[in-house]
Amino acid sequence: MIGWEGLLSAKSLALSAAGFAVVAVGMGPLIGFLSKRGLMAVPNERSNHSTPKPEGGGLLVLAALIPIWFLLADRPVAHILVPATILAGISWLDDTQGLSPLIRFPAHILAVCWALWFEPSFIFPLEKFVPEPVGYAIIAFVWVWFINLFNFMDGIDGITGAETASIGIGATAVVVVHGFASDFGAIGIATAAVACGFLIWNRPPSKVFLGDVGSVPLGFLLGWLLLSLAAAGPWIVAIILPAYYLADSTLTLLDRVRRKKKVWQAHREHFYQRAAISGLGHGGVVWRVLVCNLLLITIALFYDRLGIIGSWCAAAVPVTALLWLLWRAERRARASASNG
Repeated sequence: MIGWEGLLSAKSLALSAAGFAVVAVGMGPLIGFLSKRGLMAVPNERSNHSTPKPEGGGLLVLAALIPIWFLLADRPVAHILVPATILAGISWLDDTQGLSPLIRFPAHILAVCWALWFEPSFIFPLEKFVPEPVGYAIIAFVWVWFINLFNFMDGIDGITGAETASIGIGATAVVVVHGFASDFGAIGIATAAVACGFLIWNRPPSKVFLGDVGSVPLGFLLGWLLLSLAAAGPWIVAIILPAYYLADSTLTLLDRVRRKKKVWQAHREHFYQRAAISGLGHGGVVWRVLVCNLLLITIALFYDRLGIIGSWCAAAVPVTALLWLLWRAERRARASASNG
């Protein structure tokens, strides 16, 4: 174990507190700016909100997070932070003007390929099983998918802030308990602090939305953090911590493919969206996700005792239970509407 010394250093604590404060205090003026400029998310048939709200809170989240990562990392991270900044710029254009998927998706792929060029260690979990080029192709595909699923899952108040904080805290806990590079833990706790600052404004009922300008680069950055943990040894942890997001988005995508729907189109068909619409509400769904994530963090801490199969099975329990609870809430609402 590395202990808490690195995580509780004056530098780490100060930067985490600064990140929280910048977002918690600065979001109010940003909301005013976004509202004055008319940068609002207007409800439509695919929305989960009923009134226009400012969209673009991710601008401040990224403005706080990127310098903090740079200052906390014990390794070069420009190859991660520069693409993240570019993705934020492209996503801002998408939020404000609308961009074709033919522009957005290639940008995600290029960002991931550029970052992977500087991360040869990411091949470690796969190098024994597949040739190197295939291994890198698999990692690139998973990373690009993670960016997009993180964006897809940003559909109700509080859920992305809660997921970001959960992954950050989970990464920190794994680093502390199992003795990996301390900067991963410091980055994780600072990321959680920034996410909590955003949650002050985005918890149900929200006053501002993150926007693609926040969710896309956040997916990219958190993907790097999880892959870094995987390369450091506990690759199973990189799957356990975001397991609910992975399951909900992947199952929804496969179902849309089965029904020959356009997978890149916005929709309200995720488990969490249907449950929120059906009566659980945004807060009810987010609290259930947080409970699931807490259980996943606990399982991740004991991956070495549970083994690979045991960890898979243990993680499947809370994820399956949550998906079932969300599905049941929707079914009950439908049955009630039919009977009424």
